[in-house]
Amino acid sequence: MFTKRTEKEGTAGGTGAATPRPIIGAPGAVAPRPLPIEASGASVVGRELLIKGNLESKGEVQIDGAIQGDVHAARIVVGPEARITGNLLADDIVVRGAVSGSIRGKKVTLEAASHVEGDIFHRALAIERGAYFEGKSRRVEDPAAVPPP
Repeated sequence: MFTKRTEKEGTAGGTGAATPRPIIGAPGAVAPRPLPIEASGASVVGRELLIKGNLESKGEVQIDGAIQGDVHAARIVVGPEARITGNLLADDIVVRGAVSGSIRGKKVTLEAASHVEGDIFHRALAIERGAYFEGKSRRVEDPAAVPPP
C-alpha cells in the first residue's frame, strides 16, 4: 500500500528529484542564449516618439512616430501616422506614412495612404492607387550601391 522512497527520489511526482536551476551570475552558471532575430520581432518606434539622428538595425523596424535622420535596416515598415525626414535603406520597404528623402530598397511598396517626396532606387516597385509620389524612380540591380543624395 505504501512504498518507501529514498531521499534521492524526492517528492517530485515519484520520478526523481527536480534538477536545480543555476543562478544567473553564479560561478559555473550558463548564460541564457539571446533569441534569434525572427523570434524577437520588430523594433518599434512608437507614435509618441521623435528621433533626431540616424537609426540602424539588423532586423525589422516598424516606424509609427517621427524620425529626422536616416534609417538603415533589413526591413522597414513606415506606419500611416509616421513622418520621416531622411533617407531609407533596406531590402524590403513598405510605406504607409510620409517620407521626405530618398528610398533605396530591393522591394519597395507605396501603399494608398503614403506620401513620398524623393527619389526611389529599387529592384521591384509597387505603387497603390491613391499613393502620392513626387520624385524619380530608378530600377537598379543593387539599390544599396547607389550613394545617398
